Amino acid sequence: MKLASLKGGRDGRLVVVSRDLAWFADASTVAPTLQAALDDWERCAPLLMGLSESLEHGSAPRERFREHDAASPLPRALQWSDGSAYLTSPTTGDPLIQQGASDGFLGPRDALAIADPAWDLDLEAEVAVVVGDVPRGADRATALAAVRLVMLANDASPRGLAFSPVAVTPDELPGWRDGKLHGALEVELNGALFGRPDAGVDMAFDFADLICHAAATRSLAAGAIIGSGAVSNRDDSGAQGRAISEGGVGYSCLAELRSVEALAYGAPRTPFLQPGDRVRIEMRDARRHSVFGAIEQEVVGL
Repeated sequence: MKLASLKGGRDGRLVVVSRDLAWFADASTVAPTLQAALDDWERCAPLLMGLSESLEHGSAPRERFREHDAASPLPRALQWSDGSAYLTSPTTGDPLIQQGASDGFLGPRDALAIADPAWDLDLEAEVAVVVGDVPRGADRATALAAVRLVMLANDASPRGLAFSPVAVTPDELPGWRDGKLHGALEVELNGALFGRPDAGVDMAFDFADLICHAAATRSLAAGAIIGSGAVSNRDDSGAQGRAISEGGVGYSCLAELRSVEALAYGAPRTPFLQPGDRVRIEMRDARRHSVFGAIEQEVVGL
């Protein structure tokens, strides 16, 4: 099933969204917010699934779903921890994870505001999972069983974190297997394709690794979000990836392209994001239908 939070209040209003992202059904009779549903998942999940099926069959009251009306599925979260799962040459047996601010996320169509372009604003397209309660010291099976929802993220730097309009249960995703989401993550910059790396390829640490590492010394509460870090694919020779213009799959962040340019030319040639730039992040299924909806943001000055 697909879940979203419509804007309103600090934590939004929970709705179930149709598979084609065209319709939604109010879910307030089950839980007022997504966090409330996650806190009581054993009771809420079957009820939400039933509502999802009724929506698909046209037997539930429905309204048009508009992605501009959506907040991030969790407008704020108990925890946001971001991994670096796509390290080209891992130097350690453990993944790198950093905990970031989670007291408020941007909506998927909210502007990326920057006071000073010298702050080097970057996009960072990645995959993220929302977990249920994870006990300290959890093993891989426990970690993967705790994954409740999967979504896309733009971890813009400096931090302007936004998630896709909808979050999707793993059973709804054919590409979800072995703790990875397989599929091209399409990134556009100012209307041009910037990257389409496969999120399931070259992932040195899968989500079981990331969750286990985050829970190694402490338990995780339901609603914690774990990110993959910027998705990155090597080229056919095993070297760092190539740009779309050079026949590669491109990139999901400007920093990676700039590092390639620095090696090739002695200095980066591509600037970081500037006011007026537009970023779009999306994943499509085999029929080219949007799976999570699109993160689409314009950079604006303050």
